[in-house]
Amino acid sequence: MHQFHKNLLITIVSLILSIILGILSHDIVLGGTILFTGLLSAYFASQGRKIQYLLSIINYALMSYAAFHNQLFGSASFYIVACLPLQLWGFWQWGKNSDKSGEVKRRKFTFKTSVIVVVSCLVGSLIVGYLLSLIPSQRLSWLDAASNCVNLCGIILMTMRYAESWWIWMVNNTLDLTIWTIIFMGGSSPEAPMMFATSIAYLVINVYGAIKWWHESKIQHKKLP
Repeated sequence: MHQFHKNLLITIVSLILSIILGILSHDIVLGGTILFTGLLSAYFASQGRKIQYLLSIINYALMSYAAFHNQLFGSASFYIVACLPLQLWGFWQWGKNSDKSGEVKRRKFTFKTSVIVVVSCLVGSLIVGYLLSLIPSQRLSWLDAASNCVNLCGIILMTMRYAESWWIWMVNNTLDLTIWTIIFMGGSSPEAPMMFATSIAYLVINVYGAIKWWHESKIQHKKLP
């Protein structure tokens, strides 16, 4: 299938899925837009296209509102202070490191990189989790902190074009799915059903992205002199 037609098909399917889930969850405006921009952003990231950063800006702005409304202040602050600025940096970085077709050049972890990433996520989660636990109305402090730190790590690694960023995001997807499952089961949030569905959709597309980037990074590595 020609790449243009493939992109168009994915866009239409994402739009239809977002509308259907938005109607079913009674959250078509906020939740539907979050799901639509998130799915497209993840898809274009898996294709190595920098347009994903423009979609991510919209996605993170809306997710910050949903998180704040559900008293997940760590996530809301994280989206505004860290995620949004990093999308601009990522757009610039990918523009500098793309081939003639516009596809970004992938990189792979070294052992040293792996150790730094794991230690940073663990230490950051503990520090942020403790700080969030001091906020009286904060919900799920430790899960919220772990999700934020792992997500931040994934975003930074993605801007640096590491294929392993997708595996980091799958860990974040699992944490997010746990958070929204708990809130969804509590039945106190109108946004929870859509955010729950969004977490599942992200997990699926991130598995696809991980497989594709790992394959493409191996091909690009073999082409190096």
